[in-house]
Amino acid sequence: MPGPLYAPAQLIFVALVSLALYGFFLHAQTVLHRDDYQDLADAGTQHEPIACRDFLVALFLLPLALIAVVLLAEMLSVPVEGAIGQAGLPEALVGVAIALIILMPEGLASLGAARENRLQTSVNLALGSALASLCLTIPTVAILSLALGQDLVLGLDAEHIVLLVLSLFMATLSLANGRTTSLQGGIHLVIFGAFLTLSAIP
Repeated sequence: MPGPLYAPAQLIFVALVSLALYGFFLHAQTVLHRDDYQDLADAGTQHEPIACRDFLVALFLLPLALIAVVLLAEMLSVPVEGAIGQAGLPEALVGVAIALIILMPEGLASLGAARENRLQTSVNLALGSALASLCLTIPTVAILSLALGQDLVLGLDAEHIVLLVLSLFMATLSLANGRTTSLQGGIHLVIFGAFLTLSAIP
């Protein structure tokens, strides 16, 4: 289907790919490359295995919590859209504002961990929050879009595609060798600032 809209089959494929990517990340974080995500201070600490009952409860509550977050975002979109409309700003900022609100708790926790020099915990929180927001929200919204018969726009403008590719490139440089400098962090902030500016002033 031309334009920013996906056909139903394409939307289902995107949802499945998003879930698969999140599953691969969890498998790498908890099984394959567990040591890469473990804080050095906790390297020698023995943790009790999670009980099967607790795992099943968490597996049941996770999609419920995700649906609650999506519904909360839908409720927040009305006042946020009104405020942005009164300010004369583009509608695209509504999604940006809601995404920032949803990511704020994990983002603040990540900043707090970084200030306490627990950098591995900070990276884990940031990566987990970002991937969960993308890889779990997209399938949920896609299913709701198909069920309600509403169009879901997932296309990006050319400038946002450039920023996305640049962000992925910088993230690769930051995480590839295990060492990150303040210069790389500053570049990430500049890219984020450029994204906000282009969203507010297209």
